[in-house]
Amino acid sequence: MADVAPIRLIVNADDFGMTMGVNRAVAELHDAGALTSTTLMAGGAAFDNAVRIARERPALGVGCHVVLVDGTPTSQASNGSSLLARNGTFTSSMADFTLAVAARYTRPEHIEQEVAAQIAKLQDAGVNVTHVDTHKHTHLLPSVARAVMRGARRMGVERIRNPFEPAWCSALSPAPLARRAPFRFLHRFKSFFDQLLASEGMRSTTASLGLIATGSLDAAVLRRILNAAPPGEYELVCHPGHNDTELQQIRTKLRASREVEREALLAIIPHLAPTQFERISFAGLPLQYNESAGAFAEGT
Repeated sequence: MADVAPIRLIVNADDFGMTMGVNRAVAELHDAGALTSTTLMAGGAAFDNAVRIARERPALGVGCHVVLVDGTPTSQASNGSSLLARNGTFTSSMADFTLAVAARYTRPEHIEQEVAAQIAKLQDAGVNVTHVDTHKHTHLLPSVARAVMRGARRMGVERIRNPFEPAWCSALSPAPLARRAPFRFLHRFKSFFDQLLASEGMRSTTASLGLIATGSLDAAVLRRILNAAPPGEYELVCHPGHNDTELQQIRTKLRASREVEREALLAIIPHLAPTQFERISFAGLPLQYNESAGAFAEGT
């Protein structure tokens, strides 16, 4: 029987830079072999500490966690932007953001501009930005996805999170219907996202894992997901952290669950057999298809 190629797995922690406790969890998990990648919030309160942690860990892939809701703008040209609420910040409501995008009030060029500014802040701090994803997965929306890709490409970033989770993975999550329903509705845009990857010259994984399970990703759920995964390239999306006093003061629904996810990752990821799972960061995703070799050229 021919050998089966291992699954290529990116383990990415969102919200790097949100708090010192989140940053500490990212450092601990990477040092333990439980985390290969993270995405940094340009406007995070613990941004400088996150940059220092990243510099001390060159093997840790660091992307930009683009914030378009529930945050403040980075672009100096954002005054009067269609992204902003009356108080000069982004809306805190994903529903309001979605309605503004659907009504074409939110202009794609403003999204592109803000994406470029957030990536630039990371690059100016010395971070080699490996990829982009979005806070609350706003690039599930087609026009947002296109603008995010174009903003990223403007800054030389050519990899992006695939915000769609396969049905087999969603079925393994204990998450309530209220969380499942929006993802199920937005899954209709998957083919459009795939087309955008090709037309905008971007690269992504086969799919993401753990999106629906956010907030309920314990060791048992994580083990079921990884055991069920067919061959492919996947990103495991997670939100580990320490539920400390600083986190209690941040607007987030994910508090105690960050501790649960951190413990689950520590219990399982370092012990995955390398013959079954090749752990990589987004920098390890190939970018260009080499027809003569019949494979993608390796990323750098």
